[in-house]
Amino acid sequence: MKDIHEVLRRKQAQYAQLGKQIEMLQQAAEKLREVAPLLAENDNEDESAVLTEVDEESSNAMAARAGVQSAPVPALSKPGRSVTPRWP
Repeated sequence: MKDIHEVLRRKQAQYAQLGKQIEMLQQAAEKLREVAPLLAENDNEDESAVLTEVDEESSNAMAARAGVQSAPVPALSKPGRSVTPRWP
């Protein structure tokens, strides 16, 4: 049979640890709320530059494929699955 005092001490230690984790998560959420608008502003400014780079890479890859006959390129992802990164 377990000692009730030992079980109580363990549960209190777990409770204290969870309290610390919750506090840290709340602080991180507050910081993310502050930073998110800044990231959104930077994303809009950089979007055109990224699209230009993607277009250049696509055209370079197409030119390389047209110039050299090679084995087919395997698919990078399963059909129907999005390759867009997901952020929590």
